[in-house]
Amino acid sequence: MTQRLHLVFGGELVDPAANVFRDTDALDIVGIFPDYASAYDAWKNAAHRTVDNAHMRYFIAHLHRLRDEEAAASSTEELGV
Repeated sequence: MTQRLHLVFGGELVDPAANVFRDTDALDIVGIFPDYASAYDAWKNAAHRTVDNAHMRYFIAHLHRLRDEEAAASSTEELGV
């Protein structure tokens, strides 16, 4: 059975027209959810709490799309290994 995990996170953006976070150390990790419906509910709740801040944005990342059990592991060249 395939799990369809979703990560809900957000933070303050440098510019509301772009998706660049002001401070990645201050990201709000709302949580990981087992389905889109529960992730959407968590995203909506977090977004409503920060509606007065135009620079604050929350996102749903589809973690299940990042996993491919059949594909070889990615290269670690970026780590200098």
